[in-house]
Amino acid sequence: MHSYLWRFKLKGMWALFAVASAIFLGTYDVFKKLSLNGNAVLPVLFFSTLTSATIFLPFILISNFYPELLNNSIFFVPPSPLSQHCFFFLKSLIVTSSWVFAFFAVKHLPLTIVSPIRATGPIWVLFGAILIFSEQLTIIQWFGTVITLLFFYFFSLAGKSEGIHFATNKWIIFLIIGTLLGSASGLYDKFLIHNFNRMAVQAWSAIYQVVILLPVILFLWYPKHLENTPFQWRWSIPMIGLFLVIADFLYFYSISFDSSLISVISALRRSGVIISFTLGGLLLKEKNVKTKGWLLLGILTGVMILLFGSR
Repeated sequence: MHSYLWRFKLKGMWALFAVASAIFLGTYDVFKKLSLNGNAVLPVLFFSTLTSATIFLPFILISNFYPELLNNSIFFVPPSPLSQHCFFFLKSLIVTSSWVFAFFAVKHLPLTIVSPIRATGPIWVLFGAILIFSEQLTIIQWFGTVITLLFFYFFSLAGKSEGIHFATNKWIIFLIIGTLLGSASGLYDKFLIHNFNRMAVQAWSAIYQVVILLPVILFLWYPKHLENTPFQWRWSIPMIGLFLVIADFLYFYSISFDSSLISVISALRRSGVIISFTLGGLLLKEKNVKTKGWLLLGILTGVMILLFGSR
């Protein structure tokens, strides 16, 4: 009996890792908002990314020079040929582009507006799968898609009460572009994790994000930094990188379980927006939290139906 219960708990561990990932991901969004309010966007993005790279660098070095210390562990970063690094660099390019748009949007929009829009990510992943892989939607998937888009439309109407017009607001457009690029990254992740070591993907992508952002900081932001919003160091900035690393690590680790269900994991991870939405409403005293909360619940309901219909 004891052995059976232990095996049952072990098989269910992937769900706990997925829930933990959602918690860290939701808190990561709050740290972004706290870091970006009245602050320069690009250096905040750079230093948060540098934090992520700094976390992974020791694992890369130890795996390379003292492999016996990490070999056969979940932290081992195996050697990767140059051809694989090209794939890792492309992931970094997509992710960094997504973050540039998303960070500018988060700075200028209420978090209770950002969270529901970001929650629609699975819709765009599904549309991408239809276009790229010629997938066909089931009746359940269509039902979930319609519910999500319907509540997204209602949400756009609610945004007008705060003077935010979804069709013309530049930062809404930035956020949608960032979400679309993030969805493209999600599709690409499925290919990467299926073909390459997950630790190598996560570690080297973090390193290449710094490589991409460094010339942006040196040659685009710094020469004109006195003319734009000044940069203020805040301890919430490295927390962005730290919490994202933990959230992604837990997410990839939960997928690695043989008994895991990707549709359930995706649904649990997406629920992290509830945390960022709630903390945004409580800590930042944002407007119309109750109305937007019901609309977020409608969006998430559609997303959950969509994800479970994809099983």
